[in-house]
Amino acid sequence: MIKQPSTESSFISDFDLHLFNEGTYNRIYERLGAHLTRVDGKDGTHFAVWAPNATSVSVVGDFNSWDGNKNRMEPVKQSGIWACFIPGLGEGEIYKYLVENTSVGFLEQKTDPVAFFSEERPKTASVIYDLDKYKWGDADWLDKRLKRNGLDAPVSMYEVHLGSWMTVPEEGNRWLTYHELAQKLVPYVKRMGYTHVELLPIMEHPLDASWGYQPTGYFAATSRFGDPEGLMHLIDKFHQADIGVILDWVPAHFPRDGHGLGRFDGTHLYEHADPRQGQHIEWGTYIFNYGRHEVKNFLVSNALFWMDKYHIDGLRVDAVASMLYLDYARKDGEWIANEYGGKENIPAIDFLRRLNETVYTEFPSAMMVAEESTSWGLVTRPTYVGGLGFGYKWDMGWMNDTLRYFSRDSIHRRYHHDNITFRGLYQFTENFILPLSHDEVVHGKRSMLSKMPGDMWQQFANLRLLYTYQFTLPGKKLLFMGGEFGQWIEWRSDQSLDWHLLDYDTHRGLQTLVSDLNHLYSSKPELHALDCSSDGFSWIDCNDHEQSILCYMRTAPGSDRPVIACLNFTPVVRHDYRVGVPRGGYWQEIFNSDATEYGGSGVGNYGGVHSQNHACHGHGQSLSLTLPPLGAVILQPT
Repeated sequence: MIKQPSTESSFISDFDLHLFNEGTYNRIYERLGAHLTRVDGKDGTHFAVWAPNATSVSVVGDFNSWDGNKNRMEPVKQSGIWACFIPGLGEGEIYKYLVENTSVGFLEQKTDPVAFFSEERPKTASVIYDLDKYKWGDADWLDKRLKRNGLDAPVSMYEVHLGSWMTVPEEGNRWLTYHELAQKLVPYVKRMGYTHVELLPIMEHPLDASWGYQPTGYFAATSRFGDPEGLMHLIDKFHQADIGVILDWVPAHFPRDGHGLGRFDGTHLYEHADPRQGQHIEWGTYIFNYGRHEVKNFLVSNALFWMDKYHIDGLRVDAVASMLYLDYARKDGEWIANEYGGKENIPAIDFLRRLNETVYTEFPSAMMVAEESTSWGLVTRPTYVGGLGFGYKWDMGWMNDTLRYFSRDSIHRRYHHDNITFRGLYQFTENFILPLSHDEVVHGKRSMLSKMPGDMWQQFANLRLLYTYQFTLPGKKLLFMGGEFGQWIEWRSDQSLDWHLLDYDTHRGLQTLVSDLNHLYSSKPELHALDCSSDGFSWIDCNDHEQSILCYMRTAPGSDRPVIACLNFTPVVRHDYRVGVPRGGYWQEIFNSDATEYGGSGVGNYGGVHSQNHACHGHGQSLSLTLPPLGAVILQPT
């Protein structure tokens, strides 16, 4: 879509420049980059790029034989921005910026930091693309998104790497396109009962093995699976199926590839010059200079861009801990203290607060999620009380404690009961998501199923129990693809999931269990409405370490039908296990992880039990239950 006619000098106004240099211009993608427009009656493309220390900048491409003398850019006043208009240049043309800094002997071709599309790797040129031509059909979703992303809503995320979810074996195991994913992934996620998908980064990146976590094109949807319109179509189809879309987003670091952001104008422009501040030694990447106004513009605008142009429902911000601490993954002498002598990265903290304030101001129904792996306080509390302002935080402590516990042989679990009760001390200090993510099934950590101890029956039973534990605890849910049907091998980003495993009853049973848990979690307010409030959870018994059993209760506002969950972490059937309950009557067994349709042994309570006038656990009524081996039962009064 060609933007309104203009003169070349009026495309970027003085007010735009003022906001940009002040660090409060939240829509840089409307002026920087390549934009189809009309100048003095001629259709063409307007280019603008920030390179304040360059001595000259040119637009080069096939259209001018990559000759830097043909389409030179001019500085826009004292802003550090260079711009030009090239008549006759339209959508689909490839281009780069030829950036020269004679003072340091620098002359490099750079991709556009605000390009909307790029060539498919290993090529690296930017591509002129009109993002405004797609016709969206998700108005109904956007109207109700605030309720779907809220703290009282059921949120269960299916974490997906688009390149390896499924491939086409008949065509050399090629990736599915965005359009093919819309046909296959969307109905699968819907059928499984997930409320959201979380996509590993889909911003353009040169290295497949980085999984997208080393982006070079922050505003460009990766060309691996199609063009930007294809990604919009995929997101639109998710929304039309009432499924939210969260993107992994990487503001913590960026790669050193020569065509990218690093030393963009011959100087350390986006990154700190001092390697003690500007480089992640462990990852071999650059760190953004969060104290620079224009860099904050770039990152905040990028977050808003995906919500504005792609209707994204939220961002999961990667590696927040690496941003908060100046000494992150550094030894003594490898970092510089802040002005107060501390290790806190004050500009990064200010950036994160401004990011969340801006996103929630402009998109109140969005979801901002922090992957923060330390005990930093108030991550999900408002900035006006000193918090970082995120909506949710991954509970990495729960993940570590839980997987450590489940990896133990059941005979030893009685000595490590605190691994599964410790969370009770902090579980409402933040708005938590319980993640079983891609990070837990790579680099020798083994798949979810192969982490489980015992023989094959016990491995499946343990995993069914783990998922039931996850879905009945307070907190939103996240599970990485393949975990839902019991992938045996670790995730490999260069090949498809092992869908053939669904030929086996045990794997199909596990998949059915996850689907049923999703639907149960969504349909029962008691299991989700107070996920982030202590009002919705109470222990019935957290002290039975001798038998490795947990019992707890979930409630919802206005409901007089609490849900109780009892979990047996040993392969021994527990008969006549007495559990105190707050009301009498018949308690229906609404879920049993040991059901035969899930691959279990079928031990349970024959659909439910009547309470007895027998005091227990501080309640006047109690239930006499049969707890299945390595199994969990969920009950609710009728």
